[in-house]
Amino acid sequence: MKKILCAAVAVFVMASPAWAGSKTITLNVSNMTCVTCPLTVKLALTKVEGVSKAAVDFDKKEAVVTFDDAKTNVAALIKATTDAGYPSAVKQTEKK
Repeated sequence: MKKILCAAVAVFVMASPAWAGSKTITLNVSNMTCVTCPLTVKLALTKVEGVSKAAVDFDKKEAVVTFDDAKTNVAALIKATTDAGYPSAVKQTEKK
């Protein structure tokens, strides 16, 4: 019985990361006034544990961020940009 229980626990532990998902969001980023600002925003975002990719567009004033939602969340991403001096918010999509 112990072997079955141990095997079940091992399968559960190994499968847990599979439940976590990779998510991508777009943030509207304020206060970017020069072409070097996106570097600072990208650095702040990539320092957040769980962020796998961050692309910041100066012209659009946006950051597209891919992250593991088991390791971080949108609030942490917004806090990271805000703490770096660039407040952000999730970009709202237009409903058709």
